[in-house]
Amino acid sequence: MKSLIDKLIWKPFSEIDIADTFFDSLRVDYGDQKFNNWFLGKVKNGERALTLIENGKVYAFLYLKPENEAIELVERTLPAKPRLKIGTLKLDDSISQHRLGEGIIGVALWKWQESKRETIYVTVFEKHEKLIGLLLKFGFEKAGTKENGEIVLARSRKRIDYTNAYSSFPFVSPHTTKGGIIPINDSFHDRLFPYSESYYRSQEIEEVTAGNGVTKVYIGCPYTVTHYAVGDVVGIYRKYTGDASKGTRSAITSFCTITKIITVKDNGRIMMGEEQYLREAGNKTVFTQKELLTIYRYNKNVVMIEMLYNGFFQKGSNVTYWQLKNNGLFEDHPYNICYSIDQVKKILELGGSDVKNIIIN
Repeated sequence: MKSLIDKLIWKPFSEIDIADTFFDSLRVDYGDQKFNNWFLGKVKNGERALTLIENGKVYAFLYLKPENEAIELVERTLPAKPRLKIGTLKLDDSISQHRLGEGIIGVALWKWQESKRETIYVTVFEKHEKLIGLLLKFGFEKAGTKENGEIVLARSRKRIDYTNAYSSFPFVSPHTTKGGIIPINDSFHDRLFPYSESYYRSQEIEEVTAGNGVTKVYIGCPYTVTHYAVGDVVGIYRKYTGDASKGTRSAITSFCTITKIITVKDNGRIMMGEEQYLREAGNKTVFTQKELLTIYRYNKNVVMIEMLYNGFFQKGSNVTYWQLKNNGLFEDHPYNICYSIDQVKKILELGGSDVKNIIIN
């Protein structure tokens, strides 16, 4: 499936086969003529969708549409305001729904954040239970029902649910009190975070992200007990391992919120058995099973850190070792560095990010 995931591309509607059986369920839901008119209208307007196509067959499809109009519901009318609509979101049943699904929803939410529009919403029939469950996990709430029976699920920038990192994604909770650095050797970093600008890819960042999902599991081997806690915002620090100076080559490329921490081994004491360890790592880590076992068997300290990927720094804006050092932000071994929330904001600023569009009070 990795080969398919690498083929996520924003394509013009004109280059997508309207007759593909992938769209049959949409024809059933909305009617042949209505679907055809909608699709051909997008072709005429030169619009695009994020697609996964292999051997001419569509496996995934995401279409986004800016709107400024009222939404008519059975219960009420939602007044006109700037919104981003998820016009269509569909995955083929043969694809792992959760991993690719959360990645594509992540792309939609990033686009919403970038647009600075007040609301994002989607309409979906209640029979699509898996999709609805995933949308609810990412903070969408039911706003009402349309006359055709579709429910409207929406999120608002004015009412972000900071209960957990998923319901507030991609925004970082203003209630966060501390942060840190997760150091990852360059070769592993570029497998876990292939969309960072440290690593050249021909695809757009969102495309690669969708395929890899937004939940990441890193397995580290710190020298001592770490200070990390669930809810911490951490910078992903790409450690350059080459011969040249690390000053400009080692850098924070992106930032995440920690969602789970599992101590696997503590000073040689086994806290989790080998089989459970492999299950927990699942498909969210970049390590092969052989690499996972090597880490487990030959290190005294092993910690599994699950993170939700909130964002990345734009091209040329990775925060280098020298920038961190010169701003008093690299005064210890990376695993030991503990930042205040003001220092986290400083790193975001150094990375060229609009902090007020990341941490919303």
